[in-house]
Amino acid sequence: MAASDSDDVNLAHDDTADDDYFYLDDTDYDLHPPQASDSLDDDQLQGSDSRNDDDDDLLQSGDRHDDGDHDCDDNDDGDENALEEDDHDSPISGQNFSVLTEADIRHRIKDNIAEVSSVLSISKNEASSLLLHYNWSVNNIFDSWFADEKAAREKAGLFLEPLIESPDHGSSFCVICFEDYPCDGTKSTSCGHRYCNDCWSSYIKTAIADGPQSLLLTCPHPSCRAAVGEDMVGLFASEKEKNKYSSYIVMSYIESKKMIKWCPGPGCENAIDFVAGSENLDVSCLCSHSFCWNCTQDAHRPVDCETVTKWMSKNSSESGNVNYILAFTKPCPKCKRPIEKNMGCSHMTCRAPCLYEFCWLCLGDWNNHGTCNRFKGNPEEEKREKAKQYVMKYTHYFERWATNQNSMKKGAADLQKVQTEQIEVLSRIQAQPLAQISFVTEAWKQIIECRRVLAWTYAYGFYLPEECEAKRNLFEYLQGQAESGLERLHDCAEKELLSYLKDKISVEGFIEFRKKLTLLTRVTRNYFDNLVTALQNGLSDVNSGSSSVSKKRKSNWAAAAVNAAPVLDTNINDDSATAPAAAASAMEPWACAYCSYENQSSATNCAMCGRGSWTCDVCTYANSKTSATCAMCTEAPEP
Repeated sequence: MAASDSDDVNLAHDDTADDDYFYLDDTDYDLHPPQASDSLDDDQLQGSDSRNDDDDDLLQSGDRHDDGDHDCDDNDDGDENALEEDDHDSPISGQNFSVLTEADIRHRIKDNIAEVSSVLSISKNEASSLLLHYNWSVNNIFDSWFADEKAAREKAGLFLEPLIESPDHGSSFCVICFEDYPCDGTKSTSCGHRYCNDCWSSYIKTAIADGPQSLLLTCPHPSCRAAVGEDMVGLFASEKEKNKYSSYIVMSYIESKKMIKWCPGPGCENAIDFVAGSENLDVSCLCSHSFCWNCTQDAHRPVDCETVTKWMSKNSSESGNVNYILAFTKPCPKCKRPIEKNMGCSHMTCRAPCLYEFCWLCLGDWNNHGTCNRFKGNPEEEKREKAKQYVMKYTHYFERWATNQNSMKKGAADLQKVQTEQIEVLSRIQAQPLAQISFVTEAWKQIIECRRVLAWTYAYGFYLPEECEAKRNLFEYLQGQAESGLERLHDCAEKELLSYLKDKISVEGFIEFRKKLTLLTRVTRNYFDNLVTALQNGLSDVNSGSSSVSKKRKSNWAAAAVNAAPVLDTNINDDSATAPAAAASAMEPWACAYCSYENQSSATNCAMCGRGSWTCDVCTYANSKTSATCAMCTEAPEP
């Protein structure tokens, strides 16, 4: 069973493999763990950190040679130069997050290993072992190392001196297979326990097949805690197993970071690095999947995670069936089974074996039934009516939530079609460069985002307390205006665009269409941003004590619209818009409190949405700028 000469040659060749193999390799393995945890529980994070420690050992093993030389060779320099050349500009960033591709993650791993190796003057293999055992925290490694180097080494399974003396010539006995081998047919870790190459290969391959716990693999000796690093994996594992081991390392790095999570999009292998302290929890990946970083559900502004959980649970539970039974069925007076009326007359007959005959309206015995037209209070009937109203309310909100969800998905499919087909066709027919047509893509992206927000406003409305009438009135008005504005934008991007895809239009006509769609996109974005802010603040503009809109509305809602609205000098020819006055006076312009469009001072109504310039603080009716009192309730505006 001794290793053959050819085996020795193969081992020697593997020992000179590229040092950066494990953390630069691109694998085909799914980098997501089978059951990734989304919570920030410290115990779970500690467990994932331990798995990460093993990954560090593997990442560093290729950097350490048998002779213990820690100097970087030419291959290392070449790899680093290649990384600098291949490195993309930076991870894709948003205001509150950045998207990390697999290459970005591997570069971060490599940088951490290089930093620890350089500062502590140890091999990269040892540095990766330390990182794995210290949850990839460079600062914790430095603190522990300089406080007690021996304890830090023991924690990571790194030994300065072998625990036993092993011969460097002659033969060596393998205590696993009980065979004698020449010394060059056996290997050991830093502890000095030698085993034959075949036993090492079986041991490492079995550990990798068992899963990410192979990152914390130790010496086969029962009481030995010496780390089996990635250098040993590089010697005895196949290419497929090396790739799997490499994916474990990437997984361990992500799982050890509290502010990094995998994108839950189907088939996506990117991660999201979230900026701590950000108020907006919605993030978007390169795969176009948007989700809430906190709960990893689909993005759900403006509702919170708790509301989403209740809403989704309600949609999938049997509570709706129970309410339907209460609302649209009645119990048989004899056997109490629920019965649904499926014919016109009120003469009901229960099914066998009961066969009881009764009146549907009063539930009285049909054989003794006379008239039941007189009103009599019935608690059961009141309960049934409440259940019926509840079902109708839920159906109303669910139908509109589901419709906007489907419209959002259809919009995503339309965006894909625009990007792959229509953009090039539009550029060719209208003789416009692609840079001048990007406004179409931006409009569709805004439509998708607004459909998502609008859908979740219906979940918001479902849980809005009925007793707060002023808030509900304001919410429904704002929601209605948002829906109308979004429909205008969607109609323009979906239908009006078709004529430009068929025939050549004059340059002036195309420019007017571009101005219109661009302005609609900006106005819709501003309005929805303000709507989200208002709903997330709990509609704080409403003073529940007086059942009216408080003075804060002017500083919160309208002022936000003024700050968000750009100054645009173009008019839109739309049925829902009124043309602004021809000339502006020297007075200051005013911004519409609903769509945020900035109007000229002489305009009495908004040029975009046609609404007035001030809103009644009592009934929220939009009045003309010149109106002294509210046209709806005759109240004068607050000073």
